Amino acid sequence: MRKTATTLAILGGALLTQSAFAAEIDVKITNLTQGIYFTPVIIAAHTSDASIYTLGTAASDELQMMAEGGDISGLSIVLTAASADVLENPAAGVLAPGASAEGSLSTADTNTYLSVGSMLLPTNDGFVGLDSWMIPTEAGTYTVYLNGYDAGTEANDEILNGGGAPGVAGIPADPGAANGTGALGVTDVEDNTMVHVHRGVIGDTDVAGGDSDLDSTVHRWLNPVAMFTVTVK
Repeated sequence: MRKTATTLAILGGALLTQSAFAAEIDVKITNLTQGIYFTPVIIAAHTSDASIYTLGTAASDELQMMAEGGDISGLSIVLTAASADVLENPAAGVLAPGASAEGSLSTADTNTYLSVGSMLLPTNDGFVGLDSWMIPTEAGTYTVYLNGYDAGTEANDEILNGGGAPGVAGIPADPGAANGTGALGVTDVEDNTMVHVHRGVIGDTDVAGGDSDLDSTVHRWLNPVAMFTVTVK
């Protein structure tokens, strides 16, 4: 059946309405942990061809930069080059346990997926992530719970030594200053070098030695580690 001009106009209006639903969104991320901080968060709306990470594959250099040192600049460059709509650092710094950060995105019609990333501190190469979540076309508020992942690029020695550059072992810092010192290290080997679900922090209660510089009564966590709320207008 041949479409008339009126039919085409109606179809065009429906498509525009659907696009409008996904074009303007508000986002909110909440830290659900007791003693883990999120470094500057990156949130991006993008096509199905782009992503921040993929489970079961090797981390990109840009993901490694974020997961080991909290540097989201590389991911931002890659996503921007892919015509993604990017929101950087809505918390204007680290996001403390129990705290939330909010922002807005105006998305292109083709950017129908959302991804999120941020380093978990204090960890060696842990990050909170959301990979290519499809943005609903219907207006409303949607909630997604986010897990902590391991980039697989560094052994989880749990030694706090100011590290953070890609390929440099150790944890950059503990923003909550609940760490110990002088640890021997939990491990010096990472068996799974692909991006995978993080095992969580081992820790101990020895503030001047032991295997870990992390406090098992403060830094231990289980998934999920964040709540992500998306409001489609």
